[in-house]
Amino acid sequence: MIMEITQLADIMRKSGVAGAGGAGFPSYAKLDKRADTIILNCAECEPLLKLHRQVLEKYAVEIMTALDAIADAVEAEQVIIAVKASYTGAVNAVKNNLSKFKKMKIGILPEIYPAGDEVITIYETTGRVVAPGCLPITVGVTVFNVETALNVYNALTNGSGVTSKYITIAGEVKNPVTLKAPLGITYGELIKAAGGATISEYAIVAGGPMTGRIASDSDVVTKTSNAVLVMPKNQYIVQRKTTPTDINMHRTMAACCQCHMCTDLCSRNLLGHPIEPHRFMRAVSNGITSDTNAYINTFFCSSCGLCEMYSCGQGLAPASLIAIAKGSLRKNGVTPPKDAKLEHVNPQRDYRRVPMGRLTARLGLTKYNVPAPLKDELVKADSVKIMLSQCIGAPSVLAVKAGDVVKIGDVIGNAPEGKLGTAVHSSVNGVVSEANDKFVVIRADA
Repeated sequence: MIMEITQLADIMRKSGVAGAGGAGFPSYAKLDKRADTIILNCAECEPLLKLHRQVLEKYAVEIMTALDAIADAVEAEQVIIAVKASYTGAVNAVKNNLSKFKKMKIGILPEIYPAGDEVITIYETTGRVVAPGCLPITVGVTVFNVETALNVYNALTNGSGVTSKYITIAGEVKNPVTLKAPLGITYGELIKAAGGATISEYAIVAGGPMTGRIASDSDVVTKTSNAVLVMPKNQYIVQRKTTPTDINMHRTMAACCQCHMCTDLCSRNLLGHPIEPHRFMRAVSNGITSDTNAYINTFFCSSCGLCEMYSCGQGLAPASLIAIAKGSLRKNGVTPPKDAKLEHVNPQRDYRRVPMGRLTARLGLTKYNVPAPLKDELVKADSVKIMLSQCIGAPSVLAVKAGDVVKIGDVIGNAPEGKLGTAVHSSVNGVVSEANDKFVVIRADA
């Protein structure tokens, strides 16, 4: 039976399904009958991450079933499983079940970064170009993450709320592994579950090496957590992410030679978007305020980090400075232009794409690029701290108080009425020890 789009949206919203990575957009809000194509993004965009291919390989039928239900609800014509050929386990699992799903096919992605940027994924699989500042639906496409689709399946089949997150633990740990972690568990506990760190002094990068942030052992897993990378404090990506802004600015003023490499290799610029990192760097390093487009067009940066972590031969930080510029513009009420011009796809694009192997080597991560097998048993936690804001939109509305007894899957934060947002659920059986409008702490049963 085909489910009505409103019914499916209600189930996804109440089950707390949001993008399982990136910004965490509430998935129900993506359901749109303008979509003729649904894409499953299994690019595994960043080095060292393993979870997406592993989850797709193990739960191919479940994920494909969920995608089929979504496609039926929005009346889409096709579903594309976007995956890299090197993910042979995932590719074979999908191929073995394709005959069961009439609308479905595989779209092979190139071994490049950032193939997982949904704008890039769409172009590589359909040839369609999303205009600057526009959403994928404007070209008739909706993109879902692998784990997001699995969460949709669980919500449809047994009404399960999202209570756990697959997350790869890699780097300087004894046993690199992909774990099934309860929401709210600390990164420190996950490092212990991976056998502990192999070095005494380390830094944690939460997320991928390109777009992740520096974190601490006490930070907790949310619906968008994808990786915990344990790195030496002098490792290249750690040094880049911990360099103060004033140092980055002074280096730019002293060393930017306008070589153009940041723009030449910019993944969005190559698709015709008007983002030109070299032009921004020239303006900001020389105090040029007359070139307003150099600043305004930073809105079209995808924050993939290539310009900063790979392209610049001087070791400058375009991505970091662009992020600050975008934040300042928003703070001052400036919004992205709605009439930005889309140029033609650069004819040199195929020759300027960045191979994943080369990127991994450039980042000094080759020795950490080892198997991290999926361990599907839920990691045990003594307590969890579950954030009420885990996706784009309004925070969930607190639904429990200190002293309440809760079970896995119980609602602890309701979806906000009339606003973009989803529900939040308990990830353990236990007793609420603290509850406020920011988070809920639950002491787990022994």
